[in-house]
Amino acid sequence: MEESIRTIAVYALPVLFAITLQEAARGYAARYFGDNTAHAAGRLSLNPLAHIDIWGTIVIPIVLFMLSGFVFGYAKPIPVDYGRLRNPKRDMAWVALAGPAANFIMAVLWLILGALLVFFQVGEEFPNRVAQAGIITNLLIMAFNLLPIPPFGGGQVLISVLPHRAAYAFSRIEPYGFFIVLGLALLGVMKYWLAPVMTVGGYLVQLAATPFTFFLL
Repeated sequence: MEESIRTIAVYALPVLFAITLQEAARGYAARYFGDNTAHAAGRLSLNPLAHIDIWGTIVIPIVLFMLSGFVFGYAKPIPVDYGRLRNPKRDMAWVALAGPAANFIMAVLWLILGALLVFFQVGEEFPNRVAQAGIITNLLIMAFNLLPIPPFGGGQVLISVLPHRAAYAFSRIEPYGFFIVLGLALLGVMKYWLAPVMTVGGYLVQLAATPFTFFLL
């Protein structure tokens, strides 16, 4: 129990920022492409408190971790009216990709923080574990966001690039997307998507951070 509490403390901030700021990124992207719905709802904020869902951001991740060691959650979805985008079919892809892009940037920042801790010889275990957790958490959530199943970001990108008739047919599975992913997770096949995406993502994160870490490590 003590180790579980310690692990929850390590992952608390990384999970909070990873889940909430990727939603904020989607809101900013939607506004850039013409939809002010999130702005009107007061959701264009980098403050994680504005995006917390008590169940999805706090209760469910903790319960899942306590029961299985697996952490997954969600923030309050950013309201997006795709009909208000200047080019709805094209721009919805950019809005969808804003979330994974935010997670990628956060992973880079956590990696740089970890390098700074090493550079300044911070030997305490806790901050170093938090930095490592920040990288892993953001890579995991980025991989989930890129799932080619609506309503996940990868699914929205597919809807954007498919021909209209195929896009409409594919979009009809959106209400069942979470159940499909849950089924895939229970069958143990999610790792065949998550592992390679996280591996490639980790390599790109290291590459992006190299101009900073080169002088620190």
